[in-house]
Amino acid sequence: MGKKAFVFPGQGSQQIGMGKDVYEAYPEIQDLYHRVNERLGFDLQQIIFEDEQKLNLTQYTQPALVLTSYSLLYALRKIRPDIIPDYTAGHSLGEFSALVASDSIDIVDAVWITHIRGKLMQEAVPEGVGSMAAIIGLPAEEIEKTLKEISGIVEIANYNSPEQTVISGEKEAVEKAMDVLKEKGAKKVVPLAVSVPAHSSLLREKAEEFGKYLDEIQIKDPKIPVISNITARPLTEAEIIRKELKEHFYSPVKWIQSVQFMASQGVDTFFEIGPKKVLTGLVRRIVKGVNLVNIQTLEDIEKGV
Repeated sequence: MGKKAFVFPGQGSQQIGMGKDVYEAYPEIQDLYHRVNERLGFDLQQIIFEDEQKLNLTQYTQPALVLTSYSLLYALRKIRPDIIPDYTAGHSLGEFSALVASDSIDIVDAVWITHIRGKLMQEAVPEGVGSMAAIIGLPAEEIEKTLKEISGIVEIANYNSPEQTVISGEKEAVEKAMDVLKEKGAKKVVPLAVSVPAHSSLLREKAEEFGKYLDEIQIKDPKIPVISNITARPLTEAEIIRKELKEHFYSPVKWIQSVQFMASQGVDTFFEIGPKKVLTGLVRRIVKGVNLVNIQTLEDIEKGV
């Protein structure tokens, strides 16, 4: 019998009304939303269920996704307590959900700290200064080499799949890189609809500030190994996790390497817990012949996982 991994999506997977079915089914989740709202000082529930414009603002997107992923995880544990993962992992922001799933961070703390994280990321660079783009159909090594030749700040932000790499940095440098990479044979270069140059060195300063907020929450050694976005290896100690979450701001997300590591350890079933199917698609492109289970709704769990 192969091993299992729970994986959690990051920013971009949000959608209005996500998790509402779980909210309506479980009074414990309704109570959690109430506690979260009290901690945040605003109504996150109303934003998730009714306010699409606000939901797409980074400072609300991040806590909303963590809360929704946790709600689905809660329902999965209630209905199928026999499904226990050998690893957890999350894409970028999703790493916070993975840490909650591994009992390293309390869910209310995770929602609060990701709201702070989103706010600091939004403040890090003035509107119009930063940019990100997806490069499709060009090997990451070729992209790495090319970026070294571009003046200004432009770096790899996400190693998403063998076909897709995301770059991030100063708007002009990113645009220049897009032109050059297209010339070098990229099948597609797609500017992303974001104003925050995530996982680039432009966020280094804000990472220091984020570290001070991290000191306000309790982080415990995880009960289940969490795969690091930065090293693509298991995180097992609280102090290393604290350091990781700070460096996360400006370090690339090694998603390909994370999935390959889990597969090399015998994981043959990946459960994506959260809205949309972004990670399911990426995992399919990274490793062949694995089982992929997508849990976006209560019905997905009830119909049999």
